[in-house]
Amino acid sequence: MNALLLLLLFPITVFTGEAPDGVQPCNDTPALNASIVAFVESKMKKRVGRGECWDLAAEALDLVDARWDHRYRYGREIDPETDCVYPGDMIQFKNVKLSYKKKGGVYTETMRHHTAVVYEVLGPGQYRIAHQNTGFSGRKVGVSTFNLNDMVRGKIWVYRPEK
Repeated sequence: MNALLLLLLFPITVFTGEAPDGVQPCNDTPALNASIVAFVESKMKKRVGRGECWDLAAEALDLVDARWDHRYRYGREIDPETDCVYPGDMIQFKNVKLSYKKKGGVYTETMRHHTAVVYEVLGPGQYRIAHQNTGFSGRKVGVSTFNLNDMVRGKIWVYRPEK
């Protein structure tokens, strides 16, 4: 399926509610990002490359001819606290630990060195991320939620793909 058809079938949701002070409202997803999301959508529940987490980002960026360092810098670094984060942006995790409550229990997740693609923006600092090489989807592409407020340790970098 081509990227345009995928975009028509699977519209991209961007949070457009009231932005916190100092944050610009985020409306239109950049075209390059939309193409990346269309690629990710076409790979759901499939293995990309060897199934390593960064293979998904690498193949998406290469497909759209985006510039990146072929390591872990996936474009121009942005600050998720002051810049708009769009579907199709990339997140690099290092030594991240999440802690959150769900259904009466406290859960923790760790991401020592991990890469994901923002699949959907749910609100400021709240995303659905597409990734592989995870406990829930194995070496196939799956989607989970990520909330910056649940991060108790580690660092993330968010990258905007560019030509």
